Amino acid sequence: MAQSRSSKAHDAASGPSRPPADSRLAPDPQPAPPLTGSELAAAQRLFGDRLELAERYTEHLASSGIVRGLIGPREAPRLWERHVLNCAVVQELIPENARVVDVGSGAGLPGLCLALARPDISITLVEPLERRVQWLHEVIDDLELPNVTVMRTRAEQAKTQLKNIDVVTARAVSALTGLMDITLPLLKGSGQLLALKGRSAQDEIDKARKKFNRFGVRSAEVLTVGEDFLSEPTTVVRLSL
Repeated sequence: MAQSRSSKAHDAASGPSRPPADSRLAPDPQPAPPLTGSELAAAQRLFGDRLELAERYTEHLASSGIVRGLIGPREAPRLWERHVLNCAVVQELIPENARVVDVGSGAGLPGLCLALARPDISITLVEPLERRVQWLHEVIDDLELPNVTVMRTRAEQAKTQLKNIDVVTARAVSALTGLMDITLPLLKGSGQLLALKGRSAQDEIDKARKKFNRFGVRSAEVLTVGEDFLSEPTTVVRLSL
């Protein structure tokens, strides 16, 4: 049967059909950036004989990490400088054999970087999103990291399951005034928060001071780590209880 004039007009008006939003193509995997020059020297200093594992982790970030939306495609060329080394250098602030919790771990930044640089610490990655947790498990299994566990939960709920925590870490989770609410209760009155921050670090401390007494914060300071061997040193806010 011939299509009616009215239905043809409707089809023309409605235009070509659009694919559903969830059918969009995933970004392509990218090659991990090569380690050369000062970045190679920094990686050797931070990871030592575990550098090969750090390279494999960076390959995971560049490939499945990008395809599955944990890392933006434009970040691939600077994974070492901006992400892996930037996070791993924080290990110098962590005491020996510490029990560490990384809140909002996402792609393992900084948690997996710290676990690779410091096999003496035990670290729990707290991440609420299932797809990220699945990816973290895959990477941990591939790298065979016995000092890492993953909890799929929110930090606010994890406090009842975690005990004797020495250090809590966080990167790109929230401003300090909100971050304190979800991280400091994990320490149960003793330990330190290491929050990787940017240029606004001191301003964030100033805005959060009114909460210090509530959580028993004894000191707050902005630290710069890696400035003697990284082209982009890392800024850390340390709150000590």
